[in-house]
Amino acid sequence: MLRPEVRLEWFVSFLGVIDTGSFSAAAEAVHRSQPRVSMHVAALEREAGVPLFDRSKRPVRLTEAGEVLAGHARAILYRLGTAEEAMATRRDSARGVVTLGSYPSASAAFVPGLLEHLAVTRPAIKVVLVERSTLELDSALSHGEIDIYLRPMAPPVGDTVRLRALWQESLAVVLPLGHPLDELPDPLPVAAVAAYPLITIGRLGSPDVPGFETYKVFREHGFEPRAVQATNQPQTLVSLVRSRLGVGVTNHLAVSTADTRDVTVRRLDAPCGRRVAVHWDANRPLIPAARTLLREILEAPNPPGTQRLS
Repeated sequence: MLRPEVRLEWFVSFLGVIDTGSFSAAAEAVHRSQPRVSMHVAALEREAGVPLFDRSKRPVRLTEAGEVLAGHARAILYRLGTAEEAMATRRDSARGVVTLGSYPSASAAFVPGLLEHLAVTRPAIKVVLVERSTLELDSALSHGEIDIYLRPMAPPVGDTVRLRALWQESLAVVLPLGHPLDELPDPLPVAAVAAYPLITIGRLGSPDVPGFETYKVFREHGFEPRAVQATNQPQTLVSLVRSRLGVGVTNHLAVSTADTRDVTVRRLDAPCGRRVAVHWDANRPLIPAARTLLREILEAPNPPGTQRLS
């Protein structure tokens, strides 16, 4: 029988092993050493009086008792989180330093207004901005370098990360002046754009890096994009297009933050576009200041030209 003094961190390590499939991966996910994770699980098994994992399997698998306890453990941590949220909404004294991760176009179009608002309404909270590419942001969260972050919802993120959707935006085509595609009416068909070398946001498409919006859209229409360059900087993409190195395909927000002189911006006939969310680590409780920042992000107006997602 589990005693009331069973430590909550044992549950965090226990669920970390379940979510990652191994003790070593759980140690990285919950920001603890592997021996400590093993010690937490062993202590929990002693208190439960039964094995929680079948260690003869790879990856390790839950026993029947482990499956039962996992449900209770998630419920306990969830209730603890909601209790903190309830208290946070009733106090105005949140203070401290919060590290916010973001990718370039959101940093330019959304973050400045957010920080301006916080400087007036929450002066005791200092937000440190860390700007990275999408996949680098995922790594920064797993290593504890950021508290919460803004990120496109593609490629998919791991199961240990929670998210709340913010906005959706269309995909745009950036053309050098006088390009043949500019003679076609809006929106430009995916088939017509696929006939040209592409410059994209993200990484060059490959089977091991799936999910970036451009590749996903083109493949859904039956085309394999011929990407010749990829960049995480909107202005770099526009400059490469201006130099006639290819046709740019990126999200609306990226184009809106760049200097588009001497290029033409057109809409792509693809309704699925880019969806953006705020993300945080499900296994690491947010400090009050970070919870306040999260609420402010959820309540902030979405950038112009984007559609709010509920």
